[in-house]
Amino acid sequence: MRSFDFSQMIRRFAGLLSLSVCVAGGLSAQSAQARPPRLVVFFTIDQMRPDYFDRFASQLTGGLARLSRGGAFFADGFQDHANTETAPGHASTLSGRFPRGTGIVANSAGVLDDEAPLVGDPGPGASPYRFRGTALIDWMRIKNPASRALSVSRKDRGAILPLGRAHQDVYWYSGIRFTTSTYYRDTLPDWVKQFNARRLPQRLAGTAWDLLMAPNAYPEPDSVATESVGRDFVFPHRLSPDSARAAAMTQETPMMDEITLAFALAGLQSLSLGASDSATDLLAVSLSSTDAVGHRYGPDSRELHDQIVRLDRSLGKFLDSLFVLRDSTRIVIALTADHGVSPLPGTKSRDPNEGAGFVDPGQMLQAFMTPLRARGIDNNAVDFSIDMLLMDRAVVAAHGLDADSLARTFAAAMRAVPGVLRADLVSQLTRLDTTKDYVARRWLHMLPPDLPAAVAVTLKPYWFWAGLPIATHGSPHAYDARVPIIFWGYGVKPGRQSRVVRVVDIAPTLAAILNVAPLELLDGQVLREVIR
Repeated sequence: MRSFDFSQMIRRFAGLLSLSVCVAGGLSAQSAQARPPRLVVFFTIDQMRPDYFDRFASQLTGGLARLSRGGAFFADGFQDHANTETAPGHASTLSGRFPRGTGIVANSAGVLDDEAPLVGDPGPGASPYRFRGTALIDWMRIKNPASRALSVSRKDRGAILPLGRAHQDVYWYSGIRFTTSTYYRDTLPDWVKQFNARRLPQRLAGTAWDLLMAPNAYPEPDSVATESVGRDFVFPHRLSPDSARAAAMTQETPMMDEITLAFALAGLQSLSLGASDSATDLLAVSLSSTDAVGHRYGPDSRELHDQIVRLDRSLGKFLDSLFVLRDSTRIVIALTADHGVSPLPGTKSRDPNEGAGFVDPGQMLQAFMTPLRARGIDNNAVDFSIDMLLMDRAVVAAHGLDADSLARTFAAAMRAVPGVLRADLVSQLTRLDTTKDYVARRWLHMLPPDLPAAVAVTLKPYWFWAGLPIATHGSPHAYDARVPIIFWGYGVKPGRQSRVVRVVDIAPTLAAILNVAPLELLDGQVLREVIR
């Protein structure tokens, strides 16, 4: 009697799924290509706004220029969910699903995990244990188990979430060196140790971040005291002469992107990613300096301008090196961002933020919460967090209160707070016209069915919650949700595209180019106009 061959069944199942995607998408020409891609390179530029491409176009000569001008470029891409933070944005990039499906709804509920401590470094542990479902690397490995992935970032969530729960090579910067957590491995491989031994961040001690170009190339003033909380807001920005302190300070400079790209290239060489002719590998790189600089100095600052130009040059050098190591005709590249950013209220901006201010719901929240606490209902049962009223209905009912009535009372009180645009009962969001009401649509895309959210609060455009002294993001409005989406290289038809698309469309489009099948229903769709 023949034994049951599970691996053979999986291969046959994957083949049928791939065939169905190929036929349904009208992409049979892809399967006819004799030389499949060897490598997918996926860039997430943390806090990258699409208007930066046009705003700085005349000064972009490197990687951003090459990808945007030589690839399929969508300037109207959107992270089509409400809480536009780093973790939800990264989780959607290569999963093809909104936060309601990935379960990653906020940075605070992202990757922190005490049961997965860092390897050899202090600091909070991290893993993808909250992530639900699958991602592109899983689909690739079902088709070919030899496919491998490397994901790197300054941030733990930026490295972890594009790969979902996959046990691949995932590394991030601890503030001292690149590391990982015990979710992935117990010791660092030799190539990571060797890279860390170069001490690139520490060697920057005593140096300065100064302008890359002549001062007259920057129209932005270098004298805005609201930048950097009123400290160190004028070039040059000097790093501490102490090497440990400099290694931490480097995270808020363009040099961190350069170091991250160098680490990614070292990993690609050591792991031989993209070197096999029998499998397609994945390299995911999340670059975080734009986010750090954007937060500290704002999107209208001279610092942000210099950061984008430097990023362009760093990406150009990376691509030049990559194409020496690997055949560029066998590489497909995609680029996007996890969110945008809003200027700090009260600062002069290209954005129409006149009249924006700070929302302080402190008195309202105290008046609402105090009676509940007096009845024994604690923060675990009713709390306002991540712009949502979270409520354990069973606990509320056990204390003799009606949850719906409580939610209505909260929503009415929140709407009366200056700067609040709307406070929606989550139970009523589905009744709204989400084709026209972008706020309702993005909140519905945000909320997993088991999240006990009762009320979703949205501030007026460009308004911030009180206590935030730096530029930030996190709203469902376009300035936070709009991001670039670019495809370049193998299987891609170049050209600037005008229609609105979503970040969740990236994974199914890459899957179609690779001729692999998603393992679950996706929120995104194949962007057929970019496929050659």
